[in-house]
Amino acid sequence: MSGTPDAPTPAGTPDESVDEVTDAVLTASRLLVAVSARSLTAVGEDVTLPQFRMLVVLASRGTLRAGDLADHLAVHPSTATRMADRLVAAGLIDRLGNPDNRREVIVTLTATGRQLVEDVTRRRRTEIAAIVGNMDPHLRGSLVAALRAFAAAGGEPGVDSSRDASALGWS
Repeated sequence: MSGTPDAPTPAGTPDESVDEVTDAVLTASRLLVAVSARSLTAVGEDVTLPQFRMLVVLASRGTLRAGDLADHLAVHPSTATRMADRLVAAGLIDRLGNPDNRREVIVTLTATGRQLVEDVTRRRRTEIAAIVGNMDPHLRGSLVAALRAFAAAGGEPGVDSSRDASALGWS
């Protein structure tokens, strides 16, 4: 049967297309991770990419209960707590008791944390714009359509950079 590990996949089948697209996305993701790492390093803060992701989630989604934040990050609550400990110590987030439920903790971005997200996002945007500027202009429209479809298929909400530049980070 076509598409099984034991049988070769005929050329031009959807399986081949999925593999080719997967390889292209993996290659592009290496580039985007490198851009993200460089933009984070450039601001001079001692924040890891996973910690920055926490900041972006808070910037794009607002104040969250600690458990909900862990869910958004797809990490165990204890992992989110350790990450939050470091970001609280750095003055980038605050953890407060939930006034509506004393058993819950809510996590919010500080002004310093928001500024960091904005600075890093601005640097990422500049570097990505330079890369896109190096592309064949005729391919850009196809890239936009493909990336929007990819993000939608993965459940990532769209972003309007003219309204919310902080959402262009990593959520």
